[in-house]
Amino acid sequence: MEFVYDYGLFFAKLATFVAILLLVVALISSLRHKTERSAKGELMVIRLNDQYENTSNVMHLAVLNDAEKKIKEKNLLDKKKRERKEEKKVAKGHLSSDYATRKRVYVLSFEGNINASAVANLREEITAVLTTATNADEVLLRLESAGGMVHSYGLAASQLDRLRKRNIPITVSVDKVAASGGYMMACVGDYIIAAPFAVLGSIGVVAQLPNFNRVLKHNKIDFELLTAGEYKRTLTLFGENTEKGREKFVNELEETHQLFKQYVNERREGIDIDQIATGEVWYGSRALELGLVDDLKTSDEYIVSVMEKADVLDVRYILNKTIMERFFISAESAIDALFVKWWQRLTGNSRTLQ
Repeated sequence: MEFVYDYGLFFAKLATFVAILLLVVALISSLRHKTERSAKGELMVIRLNDQYENTSNVMHLAVLNDAEKKIKEKNLLDKKKRERKEEKKVAKGHLSSDYATRKRVYVLSFEGNINASAVANLREEITAVLTTATNADEVLLRLESAGGMVHSYGLAASQLDRLRKRNIPITVSVDKVAASGGYMMACVGDYIIAAPFAVLGSIGVVAQLPNFNRVLKHNKIDFELLTAGEYKRTLTLFGENTEKGREKFVNELEETHQLFKQYVNERREGIDIDQIATGEVWYGSRALELGLVDDLKTSDEYIVSVMEKADVLDVRYILNKTIMERFFISAESAIDALFVKWWQRLTGNSRTLQ
C-alpha cells in the first residue's frame, strides 16, 4: 500500500506540473497567434560597408598623431562630399557609375531551435529580398542550427528554395553548427562555407518514447486508446505496443530518412550519400573532405572579402512587440530551451532531424 500511495503522490505531482505547463503554453500560444494576426513587423536594412568603413577610419585615426589626424579627417570629409555629389547625379540619371551597378549581397541570419520558429522572420526577409534582387546579386545566409522537427525545417528549407527558383545565388555560412535539419537548410545553398571546427552533418532521423503500460497493469489501471484507421497510432505512451506497430513506426522513420537523403543528394552533387547519411557529424575540415562544404571560412571573413566589389546589406525582419508580448515570448523561449527538447526526447511524439 505504501508503494501505491507513493506512486499516486508522484503521479499527482506530475499531473499537476503538466497541467500548469500546458496552461502556460496555451496562454503563450494564444497570445502568439493574436500577435501574429495583429502586430506588424519592421524591415531593417543596414549597409555593412558603411559600418566597416567607419570602424576602419576610427582605427586609422587612433594610430596617427595630431597633424596626421587633421590631414586624414580632411581627406575623409572631401571623400564623403564627392560620394554625395555622385549619388545625387546617379539618382537624377545624369551619371552612370559603379555605385549604381554594383553587385548586392543580402545577408540573412537564421538561428534555429527545435521548432525552427525563426522561419517566420526568414520568410518575410526572403520576400523582401525577392522584390529587388537579380541573378547578378547574391544572398548570404548565416546559419546556426542543430536541427529539430521535420516539418518545421522542411518549411525553412523550402523558403530558401524560393531564391533558387529565381536563380539568385545562395551562399550559406556556418560558424558553429548546421546539423540535421540545419544541414537540410544548408544544402539548399549553391556554395557552403564553414569554420574549421563548425559541426555539420547528422543526416538521420530519431524518435524515442517511454511506455508505462506495464506500470499501469501492475497497479490494475486500465487505459483505453480508441482509433479509426489501422495505423492511426503505432507506438504510444500508455497503451500496449505491438511488434506490428513498432515495425510500422520504424518504416516511417526509414521513409523520412530516405526523403532526407534524397533532398541532400539532389543539392550536393558528387557526394557519397550513403557514406555521409549515417547520422554522424563532422567538424568543418573533415566535412570539406566529404563534400559537405565547399570552403573553410568564417562569415566575417567572407563578408569583408566581398565588400570591395559589392554593397553588403544586412536584412532583418523584426516584429513590433509590446512589453507584455516580449515577456511572454521570452517565457516561451525559456520553455522551449528547458522543456520542449526534453519532452520530445522523452515522448518521441514528433520525429526530429537530429
